[in-house]
Amino acid sequence: MTYVSESFWHDAVNKATTDLFTFGYKHIVKPNFVFNHTPDVAHDQMIEFCRVTGNIPPLMWLLREMLNYTDPVLETSVMGVDFANPFGLSAGLDKNCDMPVLMDNAGFGFETVGSTTSRPCAGNPKPWFHRLPEYDSMMVHVGLANDGSDKVIARAEQAWTKARSLQVSVSIARTNDDLAGDIDEGIEDYRISLERAAGRSAMVEINVSCPNTRAGEPFTESPENLDRLFSVLDTVDRPQPTLVKMPLNKSWEEFRDLLAVLAEHNVQGVSIANLQKDRTGLEIPRDWEGGLSGGPTYRASNELVRRTYREFGDRFAIAGIGGVFTPEQAYAKIRSGASLVMFISSLMYRGPQQITVLKRGLASLLKRDGFAHVSEAVGIDA
Repeated sequence: MTYVSESFWHDAVNKATTDLFTFGYKHIVKPNFVFNHTPDVAHDQMIEFCRVTGNIPPLMWLLREMLNYTDPVLETSVMGVDFANPFGLSAGLDKNCDMPVLMDNAGFGFETVGSTTSRPCAGNPKPWFHRLPEYDSMMVHVGLANDGSDKVIARAEQAWTKARSLQVSVSIARTNDDLAGDIDEGIEDYRISLERAAGRSAMVEINVSCPNTRAGEPFTESPENLDRLFSVLDTVDRPQPTLVKMPLNKSWEEFRDLLAVLAEHNVQGVSIANLQKDRTGLEIPRDWEGGLSGGPTYRASNELVRRTYREFGDRFAIAGIGGVFTPEQAYAKIRSGASLVMFISSLMYRGPQQITVLKRGLASLLKRDGFAHVSEAVGIDA
């Protein structure tokens, strides 16, 4: 394989293209084609754009040749899965698996599709999103809208088998609808989707921390409830590694108790963490419902990553989520203990070339500090 970083001309073209995309998104695309629409409309248009352009092979070739930065220092293996780089799209954006072709050619290491549920789910009443650019954040209140795990997982499997280098993960959650019942009903909901996902993706993520559902978050309310869920999920035979999407707004003592339960089950990693529910110090209209993405999650997420790595680093791989807008921020998450780094808000506010900005910047920081591979930096500050 020829890496972009090892070819003077390819590297120069990649950097120039990235700079051009950055300028174009900031001054042309964002003000005239994205932020001139409501967030809900802009989101739907973006998904449709990804679906359409993914079916144009010459355009995908051009995207891959000009924007996909590759460097051996970024390659890593986590939970037995090989990644071209540690950067992934977090669950919550590509609910129905419409984006993997574009993500693959743009150079993401992996994508988490969903979250998806055992039954098709309409989600919460709109609006689903509110922009908070002063905080580099979005208020998110989607409520797990998706086409149902039977359809979404089939699409994810097809995308994964056809991808050039992208690893595809499926995030599974509990259906947010009128049929949601007691804890046993919720457990069965998860089990159905996990059965459908077994062996059909690179990874599977169990989302027990969505803050925008009518049933709440019963499986993170107590270690006993979480143990009941995973005692059943352990009976599902699956070859791919399993991560658990963790809540952000827990004390360390509560968080550690949940991790201790997961350590006794068939779980290989944890995604830290979900949306920020604490609005303290932020000027946000009271009638805006949902959780906060991006900037408001950054420090709390990093602290949970660091503490988890200290006490459970030999048991769980960690995927760090929240507030990654710069290579330095991604590097801080990795040095805190994250082997993988996921983001969404950065794409919305900075543009699609952000994946290249993060990869180029991280590679430079790793080489500056003498690391031969990104895995050597994981947890160095923990």
